[in-house]
Amino acid sequence: MTPLPIEQATPQGFRRPDLETLLPSVLRAGALLLFVAIFLFFAASSPLFLLPGNLLSIASQSAILGVLAFGLTLVVIAGGDNALAGGIDLSLPATMGLAAAIYASLSQAGQPEAVSIGAALAAGLGIGIVNAFSVTLIGMLPLLATLATMTIATGLEQIVTKNATILVETPLTTFLGGTDGFGFPILAYALLITGAVLILVTRHTPLGLNLHAVGGNPLAARAAGLNVSVHIAGAYIASGLSGAVGGLFSIAFLGANSNGSSEMLLPVIAATFLGVIFSRRLIATIAGTLLASLFIGMLTNGFQLLNVSSYWVSGIQGALTLLVVAVTSVRSKV
Repeated sequence: MTPLPIEQATPQGFRRPDLETLLPSVLRAGALLLFVAIFLFFAASSPLFLLPGNLLSIASQSAILGVLAFGLTLVVIAGGDNALAGGIDLSLPATMGLAAAIYASLSQAGQPEAVSIGAALAAGLGIGIVNAFSVTLIGMLPLLATLATMTIATGLEQIVTKNATILVETPLTTFLGGTDGFGFPILAYALLITGAVLILVTRHTPLGLNLHAVGGNPLAARAAGLNVSVHIAGAYIASGLSGAVGGLFSIAFLGANSNGSSEMLLPVIAATFLGVIFSRRLIATIAGTLLASLFIGMLTNGFQLLNVSSYWVSGIQGALTLLVVAVTSVRSKV
């Protein structure tokens, strides 16, 4: 007797699961299990980990990483997740350093708070505009364009600070670096509020849907009447602004500008691409980036409590990012 084809042998209304539908669910479940397992490991290994003060510190540290990664996530959403030809912004940490340096130097010089904040934000917007111009009008590869602006921003930061650390104590840093009446860090509030606003914009507004459409299929988006270049340019400008906001967060957390902003590049990339595993379709999302930022903050804090070298953190971040990018690349070919 000739066996029935699979389609006929399968009960009506039932579809056999395939790799494309199973992979996101498996990855999300695995990521959540890994998150819980690492949390329990640190809790069992260090009595300080579960202290409320330490958990709040993780939230504050994650605010800087999170707001930078939000900027990169917007660029990836609009430009696509192809690391070479798609959306990427390597200049974010350098933008953060430049904005922090400008704010610190102007504040130390006695300039009004509004002027210092405005100049820092303007620096971020300027870097974003240069990136947008280079990618959308000149046609440079985003990887090369943002690498160039990263170098420019780093050089400008050194000119502003002369490689010196500038201590700052202003109303802004006092507020952002403080806590509310219950001891919850203001920076953590800032991270959650920023994330909530961006989630609302990217998931529930025409602008957000257009950004996803442009990044998912530029040709179809253009055929539907969307101005692809304008949306991509807007994402880079928003990314530059997020870098400047990250600079203000950084100087509030540290009480001074930081000359080590280049060390943030790998964590920003890791948070953005690790966040992909929390998406139903394995795409970059603000919510996923928020969870990944908290995960990386927990990982860094836990290793510090255990006196483990920070090099291990960087290695794990790189390995996890490589794994996620590899899996999503395989899925795109299925």
